[in-house]
Amino acid sequence: MRSSLMPTAPAASLCAFLAAVLLLTSCTTPAPSPLSPETSVITRWQGDKIGAVSLTFDDGIITQFTVARPILDSLGLLATFYIITGKVEGSERGKFIGRDPELIIAETARTPTDSTNFFERASLIAFTGTTEAITYHSDAGARYEAGQIAKAHRLIDEAYAKLRAGTLRNTDDVVFHDNPVDTTTWDDYRAYQTAGHEIASHTVTHPRLAVLDAPNLRYELEQSRADIAKFLGEPATFSAEGPYGTEDERVMEFAHRVYPALRNRMPAPYLAELNRGSRVAPGSVRQEYVQWQRGPTDNTSLQAMKDWVDTTLAHDNIWLVEVLHGVDDYGWAARPAAELREYFAYIKEREDRLWIAPFATVTKYIRERENSRVEERRSEDEITVHVRCTLDPAVYNVPLTLRTVVPEGWTSVQVKRSNDADAGSPLQVVRDGEGPDYVRYAVMPGERVILVGR
Repeated sequence: MRSSLMPTAPAASLCAFLAAVLLLTSCTTPAPSPLSPETSVITRWQGDKIGAVSLTFDDGIITQFTVARPILDSLGLLATFYIITGKVEGSERGKFIGRDPELIIAETARTPTDSTNFFERASLIAFTGTTEAITYHSDAGARYEAGQIAKAHRLIDEAYAKLRAGTLRNTDDVVFHDNPVDTTTWDDYRAYQTAGHEIASHTVTHPRLAVLDAPNLRYELEQSRADIAKFLGEPATFSAEGPYGTEDERVMEFAHRVYPALRNRMPAPYLAELNRGSRVAPGSVRQEYVQWQRGPTDNTSLQAMKDWVDTTLAHDNIWLVEVLHGVDDYGWAARPAAELREYFAYIKEREDRLWIAPFATVTKYIRERENSRVEERRSEDEITVHVRCTLDPAVYNVPLTLRTVVPEGWTSVQVKRSNDADAGSPLQVVRDGEGPDYVRYAVMPGERVILVGR
């Protein structure tokens, strides 16, 4: 459902990339539903919910943590925060990687910007140290991704003309996107992570990745990952978001080598991706999963946001990925705390039907389900169930929800696990009148359990 507006990789390279991703996420056909006799299936969503919601925040804006996070915590909701690592004390800073900047600037007086030098120049201008220079970099990137290549080149020429004339100062400072002040520390982030929130990469400086040359693209993605791994641990490097929601094919091809999951794009045959600008009705899409990204802008009403939740509940295959930025008049498209409290409460009130979890958690569950098969063996009073998963258990470690049909005579069911001496509390036998009796329970990918009935 998504497409980059301006391809930047050769068709053969893109096809190879997509083939590799499809191979990585190749799936077995999910077992049928409703349940048939002597059947165990992995439910589409954890907890056998109707749909899923992931609340994600971009840019690491301080009020996300001082205002929005306490609201989430008070409601028992977990979110994903995509942070700009270069502004966190102790991290590697943003910098230009490449030739002598003075040499590049001098060349702009002799040679107009074209396809041979555009990426290098667009990279350097972002690190000359003023908000105006950042704006030129960002605007040129937006034009480039919209297919307006000549306009992108002219913007870069205009920026360097000002730089040479001294009307655009070269300070060598690093100016961070829409977030000039932040006191959040890695200790803070570790505490939020320990509480269950996902802290993930939004690059080092928030550039327009589509117009960076290869060395600077690599640095922004790899260095951000390295600092997150250093301060938060390797598990925190699972997902990332390229700034501005880029879907540039060259960027996606490289970024998928660095991160297992990207909110930008995750091509898979079972997953339809509707980005924030998409007008496709998610209910009209028939894939097994529909990742439906919505993000409020300054003109989005609270009722419209609630409608997104209601639409998710009206179907059974929608994963609503909410993209939030500013909070309390700080940051882009800022939402007031009172509105966020009401909206988050609206979602919480529907938690009996919605699975609310961070982006990485939902991604892992979906991939685990699509790459697993369930084997079972039955006797008169026991059912042995084994979930075989082809994915790395060190990474894909989110519990799956299973539904298993049980004989009519069973009134109590206990789960025996190989690592538990005690079978635990009995499971509730579900009798809904629409099919055979069944039980729900959690199983780790690769785990074998025994259901004991009475």
